[in-house]
Amino acid sequence: MSFPKNFFWGGATAANQYEGGWNEGGRGPAKTDVTTGATKDTPRFITYMMPDGTTGKFSSFGGKKPEGARLAPVEGFYYPNHIGTDFYHRYKEDIALFAEMGFKMFRMSISWSRIYPTGTEAEPNREGLKFYRDVFTELRKYNIEPLVTISHYDTPLYIEEDLGNWKNPEVIGLFEKFCHTIFEEYKDLVKYWLTFNEINSALMMGLFFQGTAPEMLKAGYINLHNQFVASAKVVKYAHEKYPQFKMGCMIAGLISYPLTPDPKDILANQERTQDYFYYAGDVMVRGAYPNFAKKSWKKYGLDPAFFEKDAQILKEGHVDFFTYSYYSTSCHTTHTDAPKDGGGNLSIGYVNPYLHYSEWGWSMDPDGLRYSLNEIWDRYQVPIMVVENGLGAIDKLEEDGTVHDPYRIDYMRGHVEAMDKALEDGVDLIAYTPWGCIDLVSASTGEMRKRYGMIYVDMDDEGKGTLDRFKKDSFYWYKKVIASNGEDLD
Repeated sequence: MSFPKNFFWGGATAANQYEGGWNEGGRGPAKTDVTTGATKDTPRFITYMMPDGTTGKFSSFGGKKPEGARLAPVEGFYYPNHIGTDFYHRYKEDIALFAEMGFKMFRMSISWSRIYPTGTEAEPNREGLKFYRDVFTELRKYNIEPLVTISHYDTPLYIEEDLGNWKNPEVIGLFEKFCHTIFEEYKDLVKYWLTFNEINSALMMGLFFQGTAPEMLKAGYINLHNQFVASAKVVKYAHEKYPQFKMGCMIAGLISYPLTPDPKDILANQERTQDYFYYAGDVMVRGAYPNFAKKSWKKYGLDPAFFEKDAQILKEGHVDFFTYSYYSTSCHTTHTDAPKDGGGNLSIGYVNPYLHYSEWGWSMDPDGLRYSLNEIWDRYQVPIMVVENGLGAIDKLEEDGTVHDPYRIDYMRGHVEAMDKALEDGVDLIAYTPWGCIDLVSASTGEMRKRYGMIYVDMDDEGKGTLDRFKKDSFYWYKKVIASNGEDLD
C-alpha cells in the first residue's frame, strides 16, 4: 500500500459556486453575482444597468461593458451563484456528511467581499469573519483540516469594476490587508493556505479563444505579475509571523501531449506547457521567472524591467507546497485540420484518439495524472496536492432517494490507482481533494446538471428544488476508499 498513514483524503469546493447567501451577512457583490446561467452550448452573460435605467448583457468570455454602464443583477435573469448550493445556511449538515465520508481535509475558499464588501473598507465585516470562524470550528470538531483558498475567482465587484482589477497595482495592498485580517483571525484554526486559485488562468484567454486581441493577452501578463507579487508578499508575511502556516500555490493543470511525432508538434507542445503551466509554477515555487518567460514578454512587446523589478519580492515569497487541478489531458498540434476537444468547457486543444471523452468534452486519462505528478515532482521537489479532480455528469435522483453513478466511481478509481502508482514512483503526494465533493454550480456554464459531487443536491438549472442532500453510490465508495487508505477500490 503506497498511501502514507497521514494522507489527506477529502474534497474541494469554492465559495462563489457553493456558498450562496450572496447578499446576506454584510457581504458585497462579486462578478459571479451578475453572471447568468447558461448551458454547454450557450455562453454565460454579465448583466448591467445604464444611468437611464435600461439594462443589457454581454458575454462573460471576452465581451465588453458599454461605456457608462454599471454591472448589476437585472430582473428576468437567473443568477445561479446567488444560491450556489446553500453552504451558507447548511454548513453544519454538509460538514457532518463530509465527516461521515471520512474526510481528513476540506478545501474551501473565503469570499473576499464577505470580509471586505468592496475590498476598500478600513475595518472588516465582523459578521463575515464570524461565519468562517463557525465553519472552521465545525470542521475542527470532526478533525477535518481546512485547506483554504484565499482568492478563488471571487474578487469584490468594486475592485473589478472601479479599480481596474489586477492591472492596478493598488489591489496588491488591498489583498495584503485582506490576508493579514484572515491570518490573524484564523491563526489557530487554519494551517494550510493557497493564495490564488488556478493563478495561471490569467493567461488562458489566448488558449480558449482564437484571435483574442493582443492587448488582452498582454494585459494577462501584467495582471498575473501583480498577483505573483501579492502572493509573494503575503507568503513572506505568513512565514515571518505565523511559522505554523504552510503556504501553497494552485495551478490549473493544463497537461497536454504532442498529437503526432512530428518534431514541430513536440516543440509546440513544449512551448504550450511552458507558457500555460510552468511559467506560473516556476515563479510560485522557485521564486523566479523561468528563462523562457523572456520569449513571451518579447512576443507581446512587454518590457522585461517591469517583471524584473520585483525579483527580490518573488524570491522571498515562494510557496511551501504545490497544488493543482487535474481533470483531463489534451493534445497539441501544428496540424490545424485535427478535431478539437473541450465542448462545454471551451476548446483547449485537440482530440486524443486513444482516450474516451465525457459529455462535456473532457478526456478521461488517469495515466496523465501519474505522468503530471512525476513531472511536477521532478521539477520542484516540494510536497504536492491534487486539489481538484472529478467527472462532471448528469445524475438521476431516483424515487427512493438513491443516485447510481458508476461512471463517477470508475473515473475516480482510475485516478486513485494513478496516484498510488505515482507514490510508488517516489512522488511526495500528500493530499487528494476531488472537486465538487457535493454538487455545486458549474463555473464554466452555471449549470447544476453538470454534477461532480458524491452528495446530490436537489436543485435544477433554474434554481428550483428543495436543496435537500442525498448520498450517491460514489459517497459510499469513497467512504470505503478513505477508510482503507486507498486499498479497497472495489
